[in-house]
Amino acid sequence: MSTWTTAAAVDVKSQLFRALAVLRSIVLLNAAGLTFYRFDNFRSPGLALACLAVMVVWTAVALWAYAEPRRRELPLLVTDLVVALSLLAVTPVVKGDDFNASVPGFWVMGALFAWAIHYRRTGGLIAGVLLAGIDLAVRPDVEQANYGNAFLLVLGGLVVGHMCEALQRMAVQREQAERSAAAATERARLNRVVHDGTLQVLALVKRRGPDLGRDGAELARLAGEQERALRALLRADASPTTAGGVVDLAAELGRLERDRAVTVATPATAVELPQETAHELVAVVRACLDNVARHVGEDAPAWVLVQAFPDRVNVSVRDEGPGIAPGRLQEAEAQGRLGVSESICGRMSDLGGTATLTTGSWGTEWELVVPRAV
Repeated sequence: MSTWTTAAAVDVKSQLFRALAVLRSIVLLNAAGLTFYRFDNFRSPGLALACLAVMVVWTAVALWAYAEPRRRELPLLVTDLVVALSLLAVTPVVKGDDFNASVPGFWVMGALFAWAIHYRRTGGLIAGVLLAGIDLAVRPDVEQANYGNAFLLVLGGLVVGHMCEALQRMAVQREQAERSAAAATERARLNRVVHDGTLQVLALVKRRGPDLGRDGAELARLAGEQERALRALLRADASPTTAGGVVDLAAELGRLERDRAVTVATPATAVELPQETAHELVAVVRACLDNVARHVGEDAPAWVLVQAFPDRVNVSVRDEGPGIAPGRLQEAEAQGRLGVSESICGRMSDLGGTATLTTGSWGTEWELVVPRAV
């Protein structure tokens, strides 16, 4: 998952495409009005009506197609641009060699801005150069006004693409800030609850345990260890994370490897991630391995595979246990056992990543995916 496929970025893109839909309708009405106003000036009025029909049909198709994020793929964008380029290319046939304005006119803005919204600066620049190049190529003479229009196409695509990229990036950053603020608030609330409840009980068990004999002394020792660990965890949560810290995820996960139990396979090179992201991902993997030890066996083999890609990191955790029965996770969550929903899925969601579970009689596999940069 990259920056541009997060929910916040997709939402901004959808809003921009809705605004573009209004613009497409306006420039279509303008093109239709000019076609009928200058109808006597066309060399081939029939072809002019055919071009107008193409613009009407494609505008309707574009309004429908761009409304759904899953349809905004390269084939749609390419077709949109090809239609606009084709209408520019047939202008000399429809209007004659000595023409002023092209057949589609401002209607080509729809394809230009669609590329700028979807592919940002690069897309706006590519579409602008192609549209400007065809517009100038079909003219017998390039005058200052024609050059100015072509220059505006290129510049407009670049500027609109830059603005769309900035809006999407700001939306992602705002979402991250809101999520971090909400997490900090919830963490502070849980810290108070843990301090007022769990820590007090552990401290009481540590003090009173030795009075209950040998078993009580062991219980007191364990309670003391858990109290210290929990206090250390609360202090760590309250401490600010060093900004810009980067760690090697491969090295961190390598520490989880145990003889004859856990096998960790990583790339030959370092897999660098922000410190907080790497530590949270390691905690997710540890939770997966704890589930293997608890439900399959302490010595049950498990495999951790790390794959690094330019835009994401994939970590898979697999075992050869009996698998998870259908409905078991939902039942556990309803009973308040939130190991999977919070320790695994919740953490991955906070990281802007995904956790996908595959299970069967052959065993269980978690596929964990986090973006490399935002």
